[in-house]
Amino acid sequence: MGNSYAGQLKTTRFEEVLHNSIEASLRSNNLVPRPIFSQLYLEAEQQLSSLEAGSRGDNEEEEEEEEEGLESSSPLNPYQMHPPPEGCCTTDGFCQAGKDLRLVSISNEPIEVPSGFLLVGAKSPNLPDHLLVCAVDKRFLPDDNGHNALLGFSGNCVGCGKKGFCYFTEFSNHINLKLTTQPKKQKHLKYYLVRNAHGTLMKGPLICWRGSVELRSRQTSSSTCSSSLFQAPESSVPPAAFTSEQVLVANPNVLMGNQLTGTTSDYPLQMSAMSPAVFNGKDSPKHQQLVKNNLSVPTRPSVLGTLTNSGPPKKRHKGWSPESPSALDPCYTQTSAHRMKTDSAGVSCLPQAGLVGPATISSPVVAAGEPVSVPDNLLKICKAKPVIFKGHGNFPYLCGNLSDVIVSSLLYTCYQNSQSISRAYEQYGASTIQPISEEMQLLLTVYYLVQLASDQVPLIEDLEQILMRSWRESHLTEIRQYQQAAPQPFPQVPSHIAPVTSAQLPWLAGLAASSCNDSVHIIECSYSLAEGLSEMFKLLIEGKLVKTNYVVIICACRNTPIDSCIAVTGKYQARILSESLLSPAEYQKEVNYELMTGKVESLGAFFSTLCPEGDIDILLDKFYQENQNHISSSLNTSVNKPAALDASGTPLCTSYGLERHQIRPLQLAVAQKLLSHVCSIADSSTQNLDLGSFEKVDFLICVPPSEVTYQQTLFHLWHSGVLLELGLEKEHVTKQRVEQYVVKLDAEAQTKFKVFLQNSLQNPHTLFVLIHDHAHWDLVSAVHNLYPQTEPAVGLVDRLLNCREVKEAPNIVTLHVTSFPYALQTQHTLISPYNEIHWPASYSNGMDLYQENKKYFGLSEFIESTLSGHSLPLLRYDSSFEAMVMALGKRFPRLHSAVIRTFVLVQHYSAAMMAVSGLSQMKNYTSVETLEITQNLINSSKQCACGHGLMVVLRIPCIPLAAVAYERLYHVRERLALEDHFEIILGNPNSTITIGKHFVEQLKVWQKIEDAEWRPQTYLELEGLPCILIFSGMDPHGESLPRSLRYCDLRLINSSCLMRTTLEQELGLAAYFVSSEVPMEKVTVGEVLESDPEKLSSTDNEDEEIVTEGSVSEKRSPVKRERSCSHDSASSSLSSKTSSLAFCNESSPPLVSLGERARSPHPPLNSVMEEGAASCEKQRQRVSEGTQTTISRHCPGPGEQDMCLNPKPNLRSVQVSVTSSSSPYSSSSSSSAPTSNAFILQSSQCPMTKGLKQPPVVFLPKLVYDMVTSTDSSGLPKASSLLPYHSVMWASSFRPLLSKMMTCTEQSLYYRQWTVPKPSHMDYNNRNEGRMDNFHPRRLLLSGPPQIGKTGAYLQFLSILSRMLIRLTEVDVYDEEEININLREESGGHYPQHNDVWPDLEIFKKMPFDYIIHDPKYDDASMICSRNQKIKSDDKPAIRKHEDLYVRRQTTRMRLSKYAAYNTYHHCEQCHQYLGFNPRYQLYESTLHAFAFSYSMLGEEIQLHFIIPKSKEHHFVFSQPGGQLESMRLPLVTDKNQEFIKSPTFTPTTGRHEHGLFNLYHAMDGASHLHVLVVKEYEMAIYKKYWPNHIMLVLPSIFNSAGVGAAHFLIKELSYHNLELERNRQEELGIKPQDIWPFIVISDDSCVMWNMVDIDSGGERRSDYTWSERNVSLKHILQHIEAAPNVTHYALIGMRKWSSKTRSGEVQEPFSRCHIHDFIILNVDLTQNVQYNQNRFTCDDVDFNLRVHSAGLLLCRFNRFSVMKKQIAVGGHRSFHIKSKVSDNLVSIAPSQYICAPDSKHTFLAAPAQLLLEKFLQYHSHRFFPLSLKNYGHPVLSVDCYLNLGPQVAVCYVSSRPHSLNISCSDLLFSGLLLYLCDSFVVASFLKKFHFLKGATLCVICQDRNSLRQTVVRLELEDEWQFRLRDEFQTANAKEDRPLFFLTGRHI
Repeated sequence: MGNSYAGQLKTTRFEEVLHNSIEASLRSNNLVPRPIFSQLYLEAEQQLSSLEAGSRGDNEEEEEEEEEGLESSSPLNPYQMHPPPEGCCTTDGFCQAGKDLRLVSISNEPIEVPSGFLLVGAKSPNLPDHLLVCAVDKRFLPDDNGHNALLGFSGNCVGCGKKGFCYFTEFSNHINLKLTTQPKKQKHLKYYLVRNAHGTLMKGPLICWRGSVELRSRQTSSSTCSSSLFQAPESSVPPAAFTSEQVLVANPNVLMGNQLTGTTSDYPLQMSAMSPAVFNGKDSPKHQQLVKNNLSVPTRPSVLGTLTNSGPPKKRHKGWSPESPSALDPCYTQTSAHRMKTDSAGVSCLPQAGLVGPATISSPVVAAGEPVSVPDNLLKICKAKPVIFKGHGNFPYLCGNLSDVIVSSLLYTCYQNSQSISRAYEQYGASTIQPISEEMQLLLTVYYLVQLASDQVPLIEDLEQILMRSWRESHLTEIRQYQQAAPQPFPQVPSHIAPVTSAQLPWLAGLAASSCNDSVHIIECSYSLAEGLSEMFKLLIEGKLVKTNYVVIICACRNTPIDSCIAVTGKYQARILSESLLSPAEYQKEVNYELMTGKVESLGAFFSTLCPEGDIDILLDKFYQENQNHISSSLNTSVNKPAALDASGTPLCTSYGLERHQIRPLQLAVAQKLLSHVCSIADSSTQNLDLGSFEKVDFLICVPPSEVTYQQTLFHLWHSGVLLELGLEKEHVTKQRVEQYVVKLDAEAQTKFKVFLQNSLQNPHTLFVLIHDHAHWDLVSAVHNLYPQTEPAVGLVDRLLNCREVKEAPNIVTLHVTSFPYALQTQHTLISPYNEIHWPASYSNGMDLYQENKKYFGLSEFIESTLSGHSLPLLRYDSSFEAMVMALGKRFPRLHSAVIRTFVLVQHYSAAMMAVSGLSQMKNYTSVETLEITQNLINSSKQCACGHGLMVVLRIPCIPLAAVAYERLYHVRERLALEDHFEIILGNPNSTITIGKHFVEQLKVWQKIEDAEWRPQTYLELEGLPCILIFSGMDPHGESLPRSLRYCDLRLINSSCLMRTTLEQELGLAAYFVSSEVPMEKVTVGEVLESDPEKLSSTDNEDEEIVTEGSVSEKRSPVKRERSCSHDSASSSLSSKTSSLAFCNESSPPLVSLGERARSPHPPLNSVMEEGAASCEKQRQRVSEGTQTTISRHCPGPGEQDMCLNPKPNLRSVQVSVTSSSSPYSSSSSSSAPTSNAFILQSSQCPMTKGLKQPPVVFLPKLVYDMVTSTDSSGLPKASSLLPYHSVMWASSFRPLLSKMMTCTEQSLYYRQWTVPKPSHMDYNNRNEGRMDNFHPRRLLLSGPPQIGKTGAYLQFLSILSRMLIRLTEVDVYDEEEININLREESGGHYPQHNDVWPDLEIFKKMPFDYIIHDPKYDDASMICSRNQKIKSDDKPAIRKHEDLYVRRQTTRMRLSKYAAYNTYHHCEQCHQYLGFNPRYQLYESTLHAFAFSYSMLGEEIQLHFIIPKSKEHHFVFSQPGGQLESMRLPLVTDKNQEFIKSPTFTPTTGRHEHGLFNLYHAMDGASHLHVLVVKEYEMAIYKKYWPNHIMLVLPSIFNSAGVGAAHFLIKELSYHNLELERNRQEELGIKPQDIWPFIVISDDSCVMWNMVDIDSGGERRSDYTWSERNVSLKHILQHIEAAPNVTHYALIGMRKWSSKTRSGEVQEPFSRCHIHDFIILNVDLTQNVQYNQNRFTCDDVDFNLRVHSAGLLLCRFNRFSVMKKQIAVGGHRSFHIKSKVSDNLVSIAPSQYICAPDSKHTFLAAPAQLLLEKFLQYHSHRFFPLSLKNYGHPVLSVDCYLNLGPQVAVCYVSSRPHSLNISCSDLLFSGLLLYLCDSFVVASFLKKFHFLKGATLCVICQDRNSLRQTVVRLELEDEWQFRLRDEFQTANAKEDRPLFFLTGRHI
């Protein structure tokens, strides 16, 4: 591409550079000269000045500035308006009589309109947002058919009623237009005005001034432009102004220079919206683009922001304008004709009877110039319609034979866009950055055209990138300056630059085009473009431009801006470009017209002349008569035999099997990602989804109106079992029931949808999922589709899925599912980028985690197969087919190429079927590729004993052409008696599948179906059926194809109108899964690596051909010319002399076809090399040279066919068929007599087996192939940079390319930034200033490659979503029976009064304390001995494994009650305020308060921190002034408020910020309560984030690694300190200290529900009672306990742990004096002197219970209350991990390693010493107390503490405190003594009271070794215990971690 460098023209070296360049060009062999203009500029560092002051590219004003740019180059005098009469009204919008004329003011007023007059809207430059209502004689307006209006004017004022204005100047003065330019009716009368159904006058269609005539021979829009350039004003055109595919007009004056052709439409006014897009002058859309590099369609509009339109019509335009833009052209450009089927509805395709000649509008102020006459017979002579692209300046009028030429504004738009690029830098104040000059634009364009090959078509994206790159390089310095820093107020003024002058331009352009063999021809005009156009037409008629593809016409005068245009005259390029301007609807109508009018008969007649033996039909009839009997008998044998064998029960083929619904790991992963996104919506603070309020899931799946897709979705749904799993259906689901959940988006869809909406309203507790499958299909705005009665499906998605009911329903989640999400990723999308779920890419990290047994083959894999190193590519094109199409295109220029391509391909298939059937001469009339497909299809069923065959998909988008192809192929098949070999199926999206009865029976046998009425309804059910599926319909609708698909023939897809979505969905048909268990075969047969770049290889001929690998160097660069192809339409792809042995009979091996490698063109195969021996020798030579060679599995020997090509470039490629005389298959005759079937038996392989291993082969049109396989500068296929969809457009030309490294998420963000929807898009009106407000909160998008399994993924998502909702309403709670029930205290242990609701204090005091632990979580803890136990060794269970401790605990699933505690995932309206969602308080409104108190045991002051939300400050007392926290308010014992809980609740927690059950709102039944979370310092932030409205008590940092004992210790000490503070504070208020409430609640963070037992003692005896358990609120329980008499006399109050196994005896006794766990009510006053052990990690509650009891305090358990504890798998005790201190290796360390000898080299552990001690003693205490093992009668004496020594060791707890309660130990012999951190209360005399067994062991534990020795001495332990030096141990801690030290000894 040409480069443009900023700099100054080297005028001093100009001649030298010029001379050298010309000389170099003449001497060079290179096809493209070095661009002279890239040498004529200095270095890029120099800054630019203004390039051209007169540049028109950046004009912003719609009216005046563009007007001036398009007028004659001579300056005009400003228009002098007559002064208004004195005293008249001069207000804008009012007439001079003072009457209001504004449409908004008088729209509902009755207006008298004289006969023959129409109401029109006039635009005033001073009131841009208003229309002024005028009455105008319709004779002076364009008529209904767009014909010229009469000159002059006649109008009335509707305000004051004044009539008879004969001059528009006079009239404009009267209505106060106040113009500064000469008044013209064409400029200011803009719209017809119409009344709507309510009688309101409103803006109607544009008045189509000087509308263009139809330049084709029919009234078919050459383009209903499909790319919206402008952001249309909301009120620009009313709905009546356009049809379903049109868009709003952005700029009303765009059509003023255009005249409309006649039309047969019933909507004459609306027809202006759809006239052919041929544009004149600058009155044209600005968003059209060229096509380059093998893409035939302009597909990527590019515009910077919103550009203005170019101005009003010019008065010099005297003839018929050659344009016919629609009224909507500014919004709908020609970039992509691929649109909905309804596009251009109403446009007639009938030819025009005649064309109107030039009009006679005179115009005095216009440049001179006669209209250019288009010669007669231009199309006939040139064989193509030239396409003229307007460039710069003024374009002349055309007259004469206008049907033979097409005019477009694509190039003009591109130029305008590139001149607007610099606006992107206006924000930097970059006033010095000028757009690229017009001269440079044209030079770069010429240089670009020069580089195009003869088979390439210009692409506007490429030119756009060239222009932008040139501009950027020119201004690199300035751009960097403005990007890197803020602009200076006065930027540096660059030095003067001399740009390319208009005088130099023609010469430089000619120089650039001088060496391209006249491919680009330059015509220079001195006066106007009219001269150049006339010259061009003359040269065309004279045949002097035969080799010319592009004619560049330049009119460059020194004093005026340049005028230019480019005409495409190459037959190939002109045809492609002209057809690309048709929309899909117009394309179908054109084809229909050609079929109905018989235009195609000439094509059929031509085909008849090709065959030397006469018409093909005659040959077919002759063949049918001669071979009918013989063939039918042989067919019966070959076809029926497998069925008979199969019926006998012999398993002949194991490859067959329909895949039922199976969930692959990736599908499950995607379903879980979907679920995660739904949960994230629910978890967000926006409260858009309350998952906790839903009990079940319902759904509706919306699919496109394709019967096969509909049945396919039903099939998947039926077999998935989702309906049963969701509980929507019972057993034996019928198909009719399944159909209720899938809706086909057709005319009948609304009924089902209404039922869905009604259900959603009636079931607010059901979550409805609305699944929109194939979501890219119909994105037309419902507002835009004005005629739903004609195409009811268009806009249906918008009407249904975007209706207000769906958007506002809180219980509907919408899931869009598509393979091509680009059109849903625009600037106005409804879907948040955070709600997009992308299928994991095959190359992404972590893919190995998914154990997939199949490999997905999609577009990227197909493209990869075309690269070097692969075998035969799976992506190919057929060059001989393309050559024949091109030749016929020249012969039949008036036929659409789709018709030609279809007829050629059908002819090829017909000839191939005849050739395979024995008419070997017909092989010359087909191509290698088609022959390969056909013979593999026909022979495939013979390779399988069951008759399984392969499928060929023949894609014919146009339904009429598909019907023609079907009829023809069906006829040929019948004539050839092949009707039992394979089926031909016409796949129409609107109909079901129809196949013959014979094949239905075969399918039923294969699939073991017994239903007599069964018929296949999906393509998947055609598994194994040999068939040609003619796949019709403009777009695939998500139909899946079976694994037996072998060939996907896409040669007939509409290659002239491609977008990314269009292209990828066509290629998506071939997407495929291959088994990854076996390596995919690189080739089907032999692989010969070809090293000679000049050699061509054959295409893949299924299993029986030898193939070679072509060199990668065959891939052409864009400049390289291909080898010449034959232009002879009759040239054969196969040699006529090739041996016909492959066609002699059906049992012989298929022909070894030799053609060209798929990436290179087929030369004509008209000569044959007969040297078979040489061929085989070369094959052997290649093998011997070590080149990779794979011999076919089915190759019988060296006599098998091979191929050889002469490397000389001038020798044509040939096919060699070598037959050995010894080969049993050789035959010289053409008879169809069957020969030996040995080959087939030997090579027998079911096609299904192959299908599992290898994806299908895809044939593409050459244009599409080049587009897919070539890459742009980003490394992506060129197709990726196409416009993504027809209803979106680029937001700016100034955009980067997509990058190869982009993830799906990054691509989404790219499209969200750079694309905007057109007015026809349903998201068009979704525009808000606050972007985040645009997104619908309950809308998700799932995207993944086609056919990868998205349906299975979203069905699985429904399943796991349902399971999750059920789980949200359920919880796993521990359900374990109490332990040690048989060891209860026997005497006096029962509370006698069973009906008491509160304990009687006196009775309770007399009850003994039950030392035995009954909580099942302590099943592996040491048993505590008391006096009366009778313990046997078998009473205790075996010790559990360490890892089983928490895994094996029994749980049961319970449904949450309305009184449950919740975690952070619960959101409901009732508790929003509780959680902090209160408008009065912001989430961050909380304050941090320090609270310090001293504690002597710690030896220092404790400083805690409270985080108190503003909403909870009323619970605290603050100092005034200062606001320092003083205390936490406590109520009085006498308070009786029923809506208040007196006891503050403390919940210590760690690691459970998400899962902890801290939401007590429902548990407390809404009662006011004080709840404090006790957290560690390092977790403060995360807890505060999740629980912003909760009070936090933050422990000091020294406790970050502490256990739960530290939290309990600090809670209790803080509470007591606070009690003292409150007593002091309230004592000042006259309240007694004992009246302050002394209780607190310490609750675990897993308490989920609370229950109460109701006892019915109705019987006479005490034992006669019944009981039931019910769920109650925590409020009820706490208030009941708080109301107990004498409650302050109890130290600890608790309740049972719930169990479903609770025995009646346990609840019969209402109160127990025993251990209390999990949920305790603690009297901090009574327990003032009893502390928790702050060092403990486990069993601290048991230890504390024993301390409390030994202090003589009461522990009371309410047995008729119980607490349920939820199983939480994270946090809590699991948050402590014991690992090595020296390495990060997470290898688990055995508990035996937790202690070591002091001063040893043992590995130190990173864990608290206390935790290591407790864990070691739990699992290995028998090392210290060997006599205690299972010796329960002789427990270990534990002084002042309870440590868990494991379940096989019993302990006896004694307290050393004076006056403590201890059991009597006088008769006990202890097996050990445990002294743990004993204090001064433990003395020698105390220990001497106890007696020990001989050999009993002692363990003393102290903080350090010194304390250890002091303790031994102080307690005189050496008197009775023997110590050894080696019996000293320590925990495995480093010194800095303060290990604990042990000393063990034996009793003497």
